[in-house]
Amino acid sequence: MTEFIALGADSVAFLLIVGFIGGLVSGFIGSGGAFVLTPGMMSLGVPGVVAVASNICHKFPKALVGAYKRHKYGQVDIKLGLVMAATAAVGMWWGAGVQQSVRESFGEAGSNLYVSVAFVVVLAIVGGFVLRDAIRIYRAGTTEHEEEVSRLARWVRSVEIPGTMMTFRVAKTRVSFLFVLPLGFATGLLASTIAVGGFVGVPGMMYVLGAPGLVASATELVIAFVMGLGGTVKYALGGYVDVRLAMLILLGSLFGVQLGAIGTTFVKPYMIKVVMATIMLIVAVSRALVIPVYLGQLKVLAISAALAAFLKQVSFVMMVLALAVGAIIIIGAMIRGHRAQA
Repeated sequence: MTEFIALGADSVAFLLIVGFIGGLVSGFIGSGGAFVLTPGMMSLGVPGVVAVASNICHKFPKALVGAYKRHKYGQVDIKLGLVMAATAAVGMWWGAGVQQSVRESFGEAGSNLYVSVAFVVVLAIVGGFVLRDAIRIYRAGTTEHEEEVSRLARWVRSVEIPGTMMTFRVAKTRVSFLFVLPLGFATGLLASTIAVGGFVGVPGMMYVLGAPGLVASATELVIAFVMGLGGTVKYALGGYVDVRLAMLILLGSLFGVQLGAIGTTFVKPYMIKVVMATIMLIVAVSRALVIPVYLGQLKVLAISAALAAFLKQVSFVMMVLALAVGAIIIIGAMIRGHRAQA
């Protein structure tokens, strides 16, 4: 039976703040904000698998709120979201089984190591790529309607497979669903591992299918709702969902997600990518710092108790920095955008 951590007043306050900023990021970039929430819970001592499961549990109601909000702004391609969600749910269910097997085989330290390594690898790769793309768009001075379609997306659009072609009106693309379904599965698989499938879903819709950044980030919320519902059931059956954590971060994030969604109407598309990349890279550093700690707990690496405590503390500071940077960038961009439109 999984033991859940005790919650004091400080922990509750921290989780509410993490939830708010996670929701702010979620509404703004459409990734679910889990790359803030999962490490945030782990920094309090929550086991990796419990942090992932509880994050997934809180995700589907929040994603529904965010999707509805952005649908009113005409940013959600419901058809694309549902098609990708069909296989994302399968990927989520299968990946959750892998996550639970790691926990059962290697214990809490093994689960924490698995989640942290996945975070570092994915965040470093995707964060670097997104940051490079944001800089390119900024230098080119393009707008949402002028976003350059990637070479890969142009090729995918050119492939005509009879009986499989689908037109996604809001995303302004026509592709074979044989390209869409694998993206959905990969999104669900990653979501079950680190509770953040948006790292695959959002870039996949932008760079593989050719959807605009705003549409991709908004449509990901539809996928997150479906995945979150299925993933919650899977993890709850294994006893890994801490409802207290889920409700606390949900309480904070429901306010943040609406503010973040509103913020997308005031900023240029490249700012969404700047926010995503900045927070990704800071959180990657935060998780990388504690990998030696988990290796020490598994007796793979010799590490002193003092050094382990120091690395945990620095990791926590980096996590707080990521939260602060994310909030400052988003709110600052909203204020500047609102002034420019006034």
